[in-house]
Amino acid sequence: MNKRKICIVTGTRAEYGLLYWLMKEIQADNELELQVVATGMHLSPEFGLTYKQIEADGFVIDEKVEILLSSDTAVGVAKSIGLATIGFADTFERLEPDLLIILGDRFEMLAAAQTALVQQIPIAHIHGGELTHGAFDDAIRHSITKMATWHFTSTEEYRNRIIQLGESPEHVWNVGALGIENILKLPLLSRKELNLELSLHPAWPIFLITYHPETNGDPDGIYPLLQTLKNYQKVNLVFTKSNADNGGRLINEEIYQFTQQHVNAQLFDSLGQIRYLSTVKESAIVIGNSSSGLIEVPYLHTPTVNYGRRQSGRIRPNSVFDSDLTENAIEKAISQAQAFSAPFEQLFGDGKVSEKVLMILKSIPVYSVRKEFHDL
Repeated sequence: MNKRKICIVTGTRAEYGLLYWLMKEIQADNELELQVVATGMHLSPEFGLTYKQIEADGFVIDEKVEILLSSDTAVGVAKSIGLATIGFADTFERLEPDLLIILGDRFEMLAAAQTALVQQIPIAHIHGGELTHGAFDDAIRHSITKMATWHFTSTEEYRNRIIQLGESPEHVWNVGALGIENILKLPLLSRKELNLELSLHPAWPIFLITYHPETNGDPDGIYPLLQTLKNYQKVNLVFTKSNADNGGRLINEEIYQFTQQHVNAQLFDSLGQIRYLSTVKESAIVIGNSSSGLIEVPYLHTPTVNYGRRQSGRIRPNSVFDSDLTENAIEKAISQAQAFSAPFEQLFGDGKVSEKVLMILKSIPVYSVRKEFHDL
């Protein structure tokens, strides 16, 4: 029997961390063949060459598709989409996958999806139906939904939104959020171990900060954030790098300069999943505009300060405190987060996601790109 070839494209450290257990499930299945395509920030020295972590985890990377230019302007990102489309066309022709799995909404995934569509490769899309009004990722996510045949969502509300977009209810499953699986399965570090790993001051609390560009919003949001954080001198300020969206390099340079002036601050290219989740668990607060602050962080019983509009539209657990891009608003949200004492809402499933996705993918008799618009 010929194995079904399941191709996963990954372009960032965060996305790979979410896909890890699903990749393991596919790799271990006798009826499936895993294909891995690494692209984007995975191949960039600037972002830590994180493709090496994929290989260290025991996966074979079937193809590396270089797409990133040295520019993070709108023109540079648009050209990167073009380079990605060319690279994926050659890659998919060589690998001949039976199914392409795409997670999320980044510009690399738009290139992968449109290439697969033209080459008649069926797509399964994970984490569709969500909203992020503060980033152009919002439009990319819905575009991928219309190119995909099968859909796996993190909540019932998101499932209903995909059906509203015209997808057949029989092709849309609410399986929960992939990131919760890491929390349940990975052996997280203690605070003592984390102090050694990250050179933290053992007596100070931790603020974990991840700030990405608001590609549909204010490009200067990093400045009031850093100005506010100057006031927290006896706190370990742990920054992770912004991603490769428009303006990301400027944000990273501003954070780097901040860390050079403040001995309690550090910037990491990538913490990796175990160190990242361990830092979340041991943090007093997570600050920034990553989706992780709304989805995974509450499962580790850490409050979140959601800064700016990038995640506007997403479902919010009760431990998430919104702040606009002003110093007063940030300080107020930090105070609210520090005072939070209610039980943490956990809205994104039980963490048994990869086995559900795998069971569904194996039950589909024929992978196909054919579908019709489902009218409500």
